[in-house]
Amino acid sequence: MLHHVELWVPDLGRAVASWGWLLERLGHERHQDWAAGRSWRAGETYLVVEESPALRGDRHDRLLPGLNHLAFHMPGGRTDLDALVEEAPRHGWTPIFPDRYPFAGGPDHCAAYLENEDGFEVELVVRQP
Repeated sequence: MLHHVELWVPDLGRAVASWGWLLERLGHERHQDWAAGRSWRAGETYLVVEESPALRGDRHDRLLPGLNHLAFHMPGGRTDLDALVEEAPRHGWTPIFPDRYPFAGGPDHCAAYLENEDGFEVELVVRQP
């Protein structure tokens, strides 16, 4: 099981606004707060956003070697996914592949793909019955 993921972000306030909203909508609970970071927990796994003084650059590029995206199970079904996607732009997330939503991953893969202002991508996958 994954222990944690730590994302270095260029603007902590912006990251807390976008990641905090998303993670809490997905059922994660706020876990830790410190001057340079925050974390949210789901079970034993947690996700950290941190504005490190050692950070080089001001935007994540998912097309470079390294992290492309994080994929999460979407609680609920398609209706819940639609509601989240509709609300996402108000929290710093932009839909990717909107012309193929919700089947950009294929005809049997119901998901949304979102990118935040710092270039991080998430995939929100609806569990199939």
